[in-house]
Amino acid sequence: MALLEGKTILVTGILTDQSLAFSIAERAQREGGTVIATGFGRGLSLTKRVLRKLPELPELVELDVTDEDQLAAAAQRVGELTDRLDGLVHAIGFAPPDCLGDGMLTASASDVAMAFQISSYSLAALCRSFLPLLRAAQGASVVGLDFDATVAWPLYDWMGVVKASLESLSRYLARDLGPDKIRCNLIAAGPVRTMAAKSIPGFGIFEDTWATSAPLGWSVTDPAPVAAATVALLSELFAATTGEIIHVDGGVHALGAVAPPAA
Repeated sequence: MALLEGKTILVTGILTDQSLAFSIAERAQREGGTVIATGFGRGLSLTKRVLRKLPELPELVELDVTDEDQLAAAAQRVGELTDRLDGLVHAIGFAPPDCLGDGMLTASASDVAMAFQISSYSLAALCRSFLPLLRAAQGASVVGLDFDATVAWPLYDWMGVVKASLESLSRYLARDLGPDKIRCNLIAAGPVRTMAAKSIPGFGIFEDTWATSAPLGWSVTDPAPVAAATVALLSELFAATTGEIIHVDGGVHALGAVAPPAA
């Protein structure tokens, strides 16, 4: 039987067919899952178009995670589509330009607060809003996308701090949601060439060095390993795992340094 047969999965963050969220939705459908997608604002029309490239056209629900009214409305709409959510994928991240590439002394408090709300706090906001549907599954799985925050990466700056808060938040959510049989885990992905990645100044540094540093090798144009691991966490294969960070990065996290670019 397919890994997600009979399961309904809410996937956020699909904007282009290069996004990790798109690959996760595609793999979830191929594993028998029913996908419900979210989008918002000016990007909603882009999301509508790209969803047509999936094996099956999913329902699309408008959702801005910074808007409490939209969170409530989205939960109500999803509740009209299904009586439970077996999985929820948090693939949302954004930071104003001053938060990336200029060190830690440039960004304003308001810019950092925006990055935190959208990229970290939104995980809790989604869990709160969709809690009744997650509870109803009696074994739901929440999976968020991460970038290893145990070290200070070049140019990642405040987004690295925000990702560190996401990692901590996931552990606390695992504590609070566990009694309702809801798991919460993160995938710490290696760099993949997505629209979000292109917004990081100097992303080419990661592109040039990651493959040569990773013991298993790494392709910045292949989101499939991240999608496969996410689907595994959404499935029953990890029924007793929560509060965990699964690294899908070719093994770079296990090393002391990333190799410099070739001369």
